[in-house]
Amino acid sequence: MSLIINKPWERPEQHWTEGAGGKLEIKPERRPASYEVFDARTNTKRVHDLALVNTIRDRVDAWRADGRPGVTIVTKKLLEHWHDQEARRHPFYFCQLEAIETLIWWIEGAEAYKQGIAIPGDGGAWQRLCNKMATGAGKTAVMAMIITWQVLNALTYPKRNKDFSRAVFIVAPGLTVKERLQVLLPSEGSYYDEFNLCPSEALRQKLNQAEVLIENWHSLMPLKEADRSVVKKGRESDEAFTRRVLGKLAAHKDIIVINDEAHHAYRKPPEVKISKKAAAEQGIDLDEATRWIEGLDRIHKTRRIQRCFDLSATPFAPTGKKSTDTALFDWIVSDFGLNDAIEAGLVKTPRVVVRDDAVPDAKTLRSKLYHIYRDPSVSEDLNRAKAEPHEALPKLVQDAYTLLGADWRETRARWREAGHHSPPVMLTVCNRTETAARIENYFNKGDAHWPELHAPDRTLRVDSKVLEKAEI
Repeated sequence: MSLIINKPWERPEQHWTEGAGGKLEIKPERRPASYEVFDARTNTKRVHDLALVNTIRDRVDAWRADGRPGVTIVTKKLLEHWHDQEARRHPFYFCQLEAIETLIWWIEGAEAYKQGIAIPGDGGAWQRLCNKMATGAGKTAVMAMIITWQVLNALTYPKRNKDFSRAVFIVAPGLTVKERLQVLLPSEGSYYDEFNLCPSEALRQKLNQAEVLIENWHSLMPLKEADRSVVKKGRESDEAFTRRVLGKLAAHKDIIVINDEAHHAYRKPPEVKISKKAAAEQGIDLDEATRWIEGLDRIHKTRRIQRCFDLSATPFAPTGKKSTDTALFDWIVSDFGLNDAIEAGLVKTPRVVVRDDAVPDAKTLRSKLYHIYRDPSVSEDLNRAKAEPHEALPKLVQDAYTLLGADWRETRARWREAGHHSPPVMLTVCNRTETAARIENYFNKGDAHWPELHAPDRTLRVDSKVLEKAEI
């Protein structure tokens, strides 16, 4: 059974839903904007609708159907060009067009289509708008579309400086991402050419007047006394900070900011009481989040941030309650989540172990391997802090690897017959670094059932948090 039931270039017309007995069924309509929360206390999940996003979807649909009233001539040309599937080798995905159109609707659309809608802020002095897009849905191309739309309008309509800007500050969560985002600089070999974003050569040349700065979030850190000089100079002023961080971009006012992986950047409300340790258990770096936002606040004081565009697959912020209790950003305006991306064939389809040799869980009549982390013998064991690498994995996890190993061997055999020289890769995403170390040890020490999986020279463990810390 294939989970892919929609075309990536078209509006989703159906989605998978959980029917009686937990079986998947196809519902003939687009999935409402929502997200799932798993409650570890009751071993259940609940679905939260994103009411604002669903309302916005309806308004954008009506606005689009009426010819997008309110947009400039430049924006009209861009949208027509971007919707032309013959204008580029690979048409834009529906989710990419919906994301940029939603932003345009909010900033340029006629007021009649926005009546009664208020997009909450984060408590700061500048507006934030978030596109929630699954990893693999093409966020970088959307950033290029945002820049094209903003810059060309800013240069054509210089008096509309509250809506458009040619000065763009892009903040990345690490050096690896920063390097990947170099395609957003308006030079040859960029996304603007690869995706043919400009409908004419004249507009493409005009786009070269864009001022784009891409920086790692660490550039927003305040200077330390020890880093400045032997002579004590005192706290760096906001103006000095802005000039240091923005460089040539500091010559501009009314800057737009694009936060890539924006879940790293949020303003912690004063009522949310959460320690650094508790945040770390949720995979959140409070120092990073605080410094990122504080740095942008200082830039706003001296240059004015006109607007901030956030892009993230997981725009969650901690609530300070249970570790499983997080909340989505309030300023999300469009949503194309992981389930949507799977159904459209934009991301790899997850493999679920179904050949279960164990007794089914009588409580849910489902295979224990289907929700392996929910099994008490697994969840308690794999959530232990300071577990040692040599400690044995829970039996259920070992059984899962035995079954996955069998699938891996069968796949490798088929690939060999087809003439593939590289074997398939088995990828594991772990809940903790301690778990990752134990799984690495399990394979490297030869504890796995299949001898072929005992290959230390082909086993790679990557700790994302360690990588992020190294990217300074």
